[in-house]
Amino acid sequence: MALAISWSPPTPRTRSPSSILKTHPKSTNLSVDTPLNPEAKISQSVAVFDIQNLDKGYEVLPIGDWADLGDDGARRIVQPEYNGAGDEVWFSVWSARDKNSALVVVDDKTRKLKAVIKDPELITPTGKFNVFNTQHDVY
Repeated sequence: MALAISWSPPTPRTRSPSSILKTHPKSTNLSVDTPLNPEAKISQSVAVFDIQNLDKGYEVLPIGDWADLGDDGARRIVQPEYNGAGDEVWFSVWSARDKNSALVVVDDKTRKLKAVIKDPELITPTGKFNVFNTQHDVY
């Protein structure tokens, strides 16, 4: 079963209100963004839980660091989105309009960086919804 929930209450495990939780039917991971946390280290990373072992806690992925934007932008991480196969998770890296932003692609199984997509025209990227997942209600 896939899961996509928006919530706002703070949680003890993530220490901040979350914008989006995301998993995929072919994944055992649950990605949680925390873009509203006032601490840069937290808002620039995501927590990834193993949904088969939630008591294990979470692994922090430094998505903002992986984006390697080279400026002082906010680098808030938002909106995890799976590809159709469920083996990649795409994260938006938001900064101000006059700062660099990016998309960061992570291998879902290894939780390692696969790619960073940067472009001067890529400003606070949102709406990168996978068409297959949207058409087939994979959330």
